Amino acid sequence: MLGVRSSFLVLATALLSTPAFAKADAPTLQSLIGNPDDFKLSASVRVRYETIDGQPRPGFRQDDEELAIRSSIFAEYRHAGFRIGGELFDSRVYLDHRDSAIGTNEVNALELVQAYVGADLGDVLGAGSTTQLQAGRMTLNLGSRRLVAADDYRNTTNGYTGLRADLKTRDGTTATLIYTLPQVRLPDDLDSIRRARVKWDRESFDLRLWGGLVARPQTIAGATAEVGYFRLQERDAPGRPTRNRDLHTVSARVIRDPKPGRWDFEAEGIYQTGAIRSSLAANASLLDVDAWFVHVDAGYSVPGPAKLRVSVEYDYASGDGPGGRYGRFDTLFGMRRADLAPAGLYNAVARANINTPGLRVEAAPGKRFDAFAVYRAMWLADKTDAFSTTGVRDPSGRSGSFAGHQVEARMRYWLVPGFLRGEINAVWLARGRFLKDAPNARSEDTKYLATGVTATF
Repeated sequence: MLGVRSSFLVLATALLSTPAFAKADAPTLQSLIGNPDDFKLSASVRVRYETIDGQPRPGFRQDDEELAIRSSIFAEYRHAGFRIGGELFDSRVYLDHRDSAIGTNEVNALELVQAYVGADLGDVLGAGSTTQLQAGRMTLNLGSRRLVAADDYRNTTNGYTGLRADLKTRDGTTATLIYTLPQVRLPDDLDSIRRARVKWDRESFDLRLWGGLVARPQTIAGATAEVGYFRLQERDAPGRPTRNRDLHTVSARVIRDPKPGRWDFEAEGIYQTGAIRSSLAANASLLDVDAWFVHVDAGYSVPGPAKLRVSVEYDYASGDGPGGRYGRFDTLFGMRRADLAPAGLYNAVARANINTPGLRVEAAPGKRFDAFAVYRAMWLADKTDAFSTTGVRDPSGRSGSFAGHQVEARMRYWLVPGFLRGEINAVWLARGRFLKDAPNARSEDTKYLATGVTATF
């Protein structure tokens, strides 16, 4: 495996330093069809090699690798305020083994994730307002994306089938309302996943997500204020037992975007209530849900060509402790990469049973290059629950609550501006007492590396 890793590192380094790529023109499908105003056509292919030593999740290979390939093609036709669009995704992995950490997060072959119709209704709600409606299969990125998102780092994305309305008033206040049936990625058995078998993803009223967000700019210290509510309703389907989640999730957020020479900040609090079954069994008892999450960060952007930004941040997601209530926060369909850590083979840190401060440094010294590095120390919010999404748990609580130190970094470079971009992601997890001493833990530190290129046509 080391030889393969070295080869990919050498390839990535060579690509990033090859002048020939920098001088090439960026081809697009849109230009090939004559750049019509009423029709959009685009595609992308991402090839990423991932390797991990010291897998933190029990049940998978300690040392693993995969070659993840995600392709997509998108088309949309617009005429007289109406639009119809669709997007086909094809997500596959290679180099995996029988006990590799792969599933529906990595593989979803030939799936029509988007197939929608929409209408732009103009100012039907008053002068200066806008109203847009959309129906069908679609991707969603709402608010902070911590609850509803189309995951981008992960090899597969989230799709939703239903209705969406976007409203905007003359003073800039916006609202987004949804009623959707989240798509359940299929097939979901390991043999079919490893063969990349094609099967249409399933949406049904057995899984519903509805609610919305309202945001108003320039509300507090020049920041945008946002409030939201989402309800997730889940029930058993034939051959698919669930925890029968019925979750009410209420959020509030303020955010002031970064600008050179000034401080920026973001604070979001999310509270979750409702009910969940204690297990997948049909006769399992129902538990009341009482969970919460908070994210806070403050940063400063240094004036100058480096576009340097330094920030401190803090994330807390409750865990499930002893007692008759369920306290583990459920991030619904939120992304993890922007805040906490990569998905893929690592996929160990997300918004569940975690208490973590961090320090982030970002830079974008040109239009073609950007990078960031983050250090965070991590504790369990409840020491009797599994740490985040690792599956490592000590029900007795005797292994303590310190999970370890995580250092991650990402570098991206446009080899051909607008067309071909290279990317390197790396994570080092230095395990703390809990991730070494818990009954199903491993002692080896985790080292994760991913190198890839994305072509956008």
